[in-house]
Amino acid sequence: MPETAAASDRFWVGFDLGGTKMLAIVTDDKFQPIARKRRKTRSEEDNSIGMGRVINTIEKVLEESGITADRLAGIGIGCPGMLELDRGIVREAGNLGWENVPVQSQLEKAFGCPAVILNDVDAGVYGEYRFGAAQKAHTALGVFPGTGVGGGMIYEGKIFRGKNCSCLEVGHMQVMADGPRCSCGRQGCLESVSSRLAISAAAAQAVFRGQAPKLADLAGTDLGNIRSGMLAEAIKKGDKVIEQIVKDAAAHLGTAIGGLVHALAPDVIVLGGGLVEAMPELYVEQVTAAAKKWVLSAYAKTYEIVAAKLGDDAVALGAAAWAEATIAA
Repeated sequence: MPETAAASDRFWVGFDLGGTKMLAIVTDDKFQPIARKRRKTRSEEDNSIGMGRVINTIEKVLEESGITADRLAGIGIGCPGMLELDRGIVREAGNLGWENVPVQSQLEKAFGCPAVILNDVDAGVYGEYRFGAAQKAHTALGVFPGTGVGGGMIYEGKIFRGKNCSCLEVGHMQVMADGPRCSCGRQGCLESVSSRLAISAAAAQAVFRGQAPKLADLAGTDLGNIRSGMLAEAIKKGDKVIEQIVKDAAAHLGTAIGGLVHALAPDVIVLGGGLVEAMPELYVEQVTAAAKKWVLSAYAKTYEIVAAKLGDDAVALGAAAWAEATIAA
């Protein structure tokens, strides 16, 4: 059932295409959600991800909301991968298996309204800037550890980006010389030591060695079973080794953020993603302490580190709001 009365004259769709699940939200002109539709990103029938599945998800959420496509003011979609922003094309998204997909034009053709694409982490940070933990910030930096480690920044109300593409690939900053091999093929990237995948791999080894009995009961040694909530539960139940693994990963994150403070001078740094959502106090405390060690004294009181507030809605709401900001301009 719709969450709010549909009294608005203009409606927006925000779409989150990142991760293992996609999320579509219909909002009114105040960006209050009216209906949500969540489904697995990959089809269970053939394990594929296509624009047809994206379009069908939007059709379903519109049907649930009672809003027809002709009442849409616009669609914003947060996408992972390398994007050609001005033309609305996903150039390459490895986890989707996409190359040169004209997302914007296909959405506009399907729904008869303007559409914009943006990096999914940029969308999440913009959502936090508009509606969550970074409201009224001059410069809001977002760092979201998940399968990788994503970054985005809002500067004076606009998404900070390159001429033709998104930027702030913080997951591929080197934080450990000759460190673990990253998915990109290089060594010592932040992603290789601070992502949920890196934490889960270290946790699985701890379970195998008999050092994490609580996590063993919850998830075993199967890497695919070790989720953020299970890590948090294992720590709560007393697995000290798992707690230290997470703290070490958070410390690497804080070290990288310390460098970003020098380069970008953010006044608010938002930590988001499933790991932070499951353990907000631990992450804020550990990242803050690690960043403090690396930040010059002149910058020590110029920023604050906070946990994101919007949870799973951040990307979709941010994408919808960015569509409004872009289309109105």
